[in-house]
Amino acid sequence: MKEQQQGLSVEEAMKKAAYFCSYQERCHKEVLNKLKNLGMFQQAIDHIMVYLIENNYLNEERFARSFARGKHRMSHWGKNRIVQELKLRDISDYAIKKALKEVEEENYEEHFHQVAEKKWQTLNDSILNNKKRKFMDYLIRKGYEYDLIIKKLNELIKNEL
Repeated sequence: MKEQQQGLSVEEAMKKAAYFCSYQERCHKEVLNKLKNLGMFQQAIDHIMVYLIENNYLNEERFARSFARGKHRMSHWGKNRIVQELKLRDISDYAIKKALKEVEEENYEEHFHQVAEKKWQTLNDSILNNKKRKFMDYLIRKGYEYDLIIKKLNELIKNEL
């Protein structure tokens, strides 16, 4: 194949892409953007993507599972936020379902309660409605389910009285 705009051969771009995928899990969209930024033509991109998939550098399901585990464990994201972020990365519904299985229900509830209680303690608003709104907005942004938030909110208010 011909050399590309920046003087990068397909083989060189393939090595760069393989390295890009090997030091951190990547989704297809990230790799496509990387190859486009390297100035590769569509035919070369297709060839490189096939190589990466066949050689297991690129695996959508593995990426989704890793992403879900990491975001829940480290950032304490809820399932809604994880799903939303995976969809932004054009991950298939199948891979998203597999990824959500990585979030253990026990840990999920435990993390939710920790995050919720910590947030409630840090809110210093004297007006209860403002405190409730800020609490709910925060947990919704984190991606937790509405019914879980309401249940916890009622519990915290009851304990405060």
